[in-house]
Amino acid sequence: MSGLSRRAFVRAGLAAGVGLGIGVPLGLGASGSASTGTVLRSGLPLPTAFTRPLPVPPVLAPVRRDASTDHFEITQARAMVSLLPGVRTEIWGYNGIFPGPTIVSRRGRTTVVRHRNLLPVPTVVHLHGGRTPHDSDGYPMDLHPPLSTTDYTYPLDQRAAALWYHDHRMDFTGPGVWRGLAGFHLIRDDEEDALGLPAGARELPLMLTDRSFAADGSLRYPSLDPTLTMTPGVTAPYMAGVLGDVMLVNGAPWPLADVDGAQYRLRVLNACNARRLDLRLDPGGSLTQIGTDGGLLATPVHHDHFELAPAQRLDAIVDFSAYRPGTEVTLVNDFGAGRMGEVLRFRVGERAPDRFRLPDRLSAIEPLGPPVVTRTMRFAYEGASRGWTINGQGFGTDVIAARPALGTTEVWRLMTDFHHPVHLHLNPFQVLSRGITGPGEFDAGWKDTIDLRPAEEAAIAVRFDGYRGKYVFHCHNLEHEDMMMMANFEVV
Repeated sequence: MSGLSRRAFVRAGLAAGVGLGIGVPLGLGASGSASTGTVLRSGLPLPTAFTRPLPVPPVLAPVRRDASTDHFEITQARAMVSLLPGVRTEIWGYNGIFPGPTIVSRRGRTTVVRHRNLLPVPTVVHLHGGRTPHDSDGYPMDLHPPLSTTDYTYPLDQRAAALWYHDHRMDFTGPGVWRGLAGFHLIRDDEEDALGLPAGARELPLMLTDRSFAADGSLRYPSLDPTLTMTPGVTAPYMAGVLGDVMLVNGAPWPLADVDGAQYRLRVLNACNARRLDLRLDPGGSLTQIGTDGGLLATPVHHDHFELAPAQRLDAIVDFSAYRPGTEVTLVNDFGAGRMGEVLRFRVGERAPDRFRLPDRLSAIEPLGPPVVTRTMRFAYEGASRGWTINGQGFGTDVIAARPALGTTEVWRLMTDFHHPVHLHLNPFQVLSRGITGPGEFDAGWKDTIDLRPAEEAAIAVRFDGYRGKYVFHCHNLEHEDMMMMANFEVV
């Protein structure tokens, strides 16, 4: 289906959904975003697109290395930065920047990250996609107060992949990430190295975030603005999800990237609070997927578009030598309306030497063993008095939804009412089915987040290995998570 006809199809479907009169506080369809949530409008003119160069987050150098461990230090602090032209914006950033610095680790070497909190509130750091002991996983109640220093230990006995780290404080993950507490954490390994993938300047980490700004340049968010409301248990416009009206890529609005006429590796992360994306190149070109949340696929998959829910990642090869020098190639978002229908632009330069050849096979995806149990998890809105729930309950620290045994495989049937990107901590999973069919078009490989669509049921297989302890799973629409759509599982 072409981009134009697909966009028309999506909008027609959304309009039909709104016409059903569904009784839940959603901006579904009204924003034209194919997302559950409401657009928060900025109070200043939006900047001209494709004038600011694409920034790339700096790679963090370790403060020391020993025989088995790399040690890093990060300070969480407020900073005044220039996100939009002509105004200054206060962020909360890792090392005072947004996105935070990129950490690069090696499989088999432990990474220890010491975080110092200079913010005025407690924080929690979660390594999203990390196979991590429970005491370093970023459990939402493991709060670290202002002026404290905390060490997070990541053994990283896992495949190469693009992970990310972000604030995970109980009830305040949404505003924490919105203010800037997010960064990439890349894992390398020998299997990935052997492929000779595009590297250096031809490997681009792209953190996509939507934000809204007040007239003075400050970030707008319901809990930061007394004129807006988003109270648990109260039907309010933004409790279904906050959608911004400015698209930032690595912290820059609608940037421009100059690229060689060669193959590039794009490491795309949807770090929006609630906005879903449907990405496509214009003029048309292939997004050749080589990886997903949990690392490399078994074989490359060619897409003319790719859907990403919040927290999901796309690892793709784009061959810019297929375009004439001087061509401007726009990454568009067919789930976006107006200005939010565009993301960033690539300006193609002269053809350049390029030794990379895409192999037919990339990796081995290990099949999971037979499940010992099948569980059902229902994600639903239970009305203004109960809000967003899992199996009819809001989050409680002492409520355990599942107790899988270490080393066993389980099948979880996930059922939903509206859009819910469901994220499991500790272990990745494989998507078995959606409804009565197999995995969806974008479900290949190892996942840590699945995009559940309205009134959909999906089955996933999870092998609970690595570590015992209490972990969480939750909706990664961050407003839903903060409104209690989260539950515990305990590996025993």
